[in-house]
Amino acid sequence: MKLASRVSRLAVQVSLLVSLASVGSFVMLKPYLDDDENMYKLGRIDTVVSQGPVTVAHVEWKLDSLKAYATLLDDEGEAIELGGPAGSIAVVATMTVTPRDGLFLKDKGFSCDAVLRDTKGNTWDNEQAFGYPLPTYCSDDDHPFTMNKSQQIAQVFVVPKSAVPNLTGVTVEDFSEHRRVLITP
Repeated sequence: MKLASRVSRLAVQVSLLVSLASVGSFVMLKPYLDDDENMYKLGRIDTVVSQGPVTVAHVEWKLDSLKAYATLLDDEGEAIELGGPAGSIAVVATMTVTPRDGLFLKDKGFSCDAVLRDTKGNTWDNEQAFGYPLPTYCSDDDHPFTMNKSQQIAQVFVVPKSAVPNLTGVTVEDFSEHRRVLITP
């Protein structure tokens, strides 16, 4: 056998091996690379919006402010207990929320949850701050919602003091469409 035929045979074998390895890798990784539900569960953010408004799941969100407080005061000037560990800071996201057509208003309210997020991927769920001057959830009997009418709410989060400089904004989600939007201040 001549050297040229050995080299061409080796080239064909190497190219066949590379193509088989790449097809095998693609077939094995494809479910993980484009599986929308798994990417959503891992915390993927689809859109980043500065302040808003943005409509997610028939609710229009606008971030008015994102401020950190050492203590929160209720309507009468008393401190609100949030139950966080020592050294925690209360972060209040004041948001304008508008229910849009297509949303089901049960008893003049609906579920509206936002999640606070930092640059490291840490998230915090909102806390119920009873007595805060603004409603802290969207199904409050004292502050009923009507369709297509804006209302201000406060989402209250308890975070470690060291996380405050790294806060990026608030995420709102649509679970059925696997969509997550980050609203930055």
